[in-house]
Amino acid sequence: MRLDLEALIGTSKPQSLPVVMGARLGEHADRTRFVIELSDPVKFRMFTLANPNRVVLDLPDVLWRIQGGPQKPSGTGAVKAYRYGQFRPGNARFVIDLNMPVNVAEPLVLPPQDGYGYRVVIDLFPSTQAAYEKKSGWPADLRPKAPVVSAIPSAPKSEGAKRVIVIDAGHGGLDSGTVGVDGTQEKDVVLAVAKRLGKELQRRGYITYLTRDTDVFIPLYSRTPLAHAKRADLFVSLHADSNPNPSVSGASIYTLSEKGSDREAAALAQKENQSDIIAGVDLTGDNSSVASILIDLAQRDTMNKSSRFAEAVLSKLKNATDILPREPHRSAAFVVLKSPDVPAVLIELGYLSNARDCARMGTDAWRSGVASSIADAVDGHFESVTAAAGPSQSASP
Repeated sequence: MRLDLEALIGTSKPQSLPVVMGARLGEHADRTRFVIELSDPVKFRMFTLANPNRVVLDLPDVLWRIQGGPQKPSGTGAVKAYRYGQFRPGNARFVIDLNMPVNVAEPLVLPPQDGYGYRVVIDLFPSTQAAYEKKSGWPADLRPKAPVVSAIPSAPKSEGAKRVIVIDAGHGGLDSGTVGVDGTQEKDVVLAVAKRLGKELQRRGYITYLTRDTDVFIPLYSRTPLAHAKRADLFVSLHADSNPNPSVSGASIYTLSEKGSDREAAALAQKENQSDIIAGVDLTGDNSSVASILIDLAQRDTMNKSSRFAEAVLSKLKNATDILPREPHRSAAFVVLKSPDVPAVLIELGYLSNARDCARMGTDAWRSGVASSIADAVDGHFESVTAAAGPSQSASP
């Protein structure tokens, strides 16, 4: 539904961030009702999107303090799932995934009463797909221009220039990624390791950039261009895996391939590449090289360098954590690895679906050990690059 609604709950200006205190879901015979409870008045906007069908509620910055955590839908009604969190600076987002097309009634705003705060009531009624799509679409101001990423390699750095490493903590904000057996969220684990890795590499003389250093959502198409813009020498994306078999454990590493090394690798890439859709990002205008890159000779060279670095990571990482025993180096078409001129790897630090992996991912000792091991691999990678290039091409680390 293109409601393009901007509603104002109250008129007072809060002194601090509003708090979302509750999110209640009611599944009834004729409708599904969401009630979102807030401590303060806020402006919000709601719209619907198709392919896949979902309802998006945009809010200003808020604190998410939903008591009891998210209520799970039955799975057989109109709502498949829902998620919430920081979408970008100054903007929080609530996304409702739908099992079927709906007609979204104009939200009802209730003032504080009977011990409740401000409440936004959203009713979803059954509809047809044709009617749903007729009302769905992106508000004009949320249709971003596709980022332009040059497929021409950057100019070589001057002799003695410091190496630049871009570290990508996967997921973030309303996209939590995998949720572990004890409730640990992938987005938190990888951010903690990314920060440690960044500091360790800085200590060793590298220049480092993080795609995110807080719990905020970063679109996939914005991550790789950062590496290009910073003229990165390496791009390291950090994730944590899951598997229906809880006994599967250990770290693995992925490099780019359009086909994928096996079905499991291809399925994982498809899941990770859905992050933008999960968070509600407009991809209709994205025809950049991040979305579709021709694997030319220049990129083949980059892919070869990526594979060599991946092997170096595995050789060092085994000193800090278990390695997936079966084919730990795999390949798949991950969006964040599609840089034409920056060697890139995606490291799955372990399986949050495995109790042992999940437990140690929450410890400072494990996180620091993993960060140090990856930094060792970075050192080894550039030592081999320098040796291959000869003395005239040397650079500080």
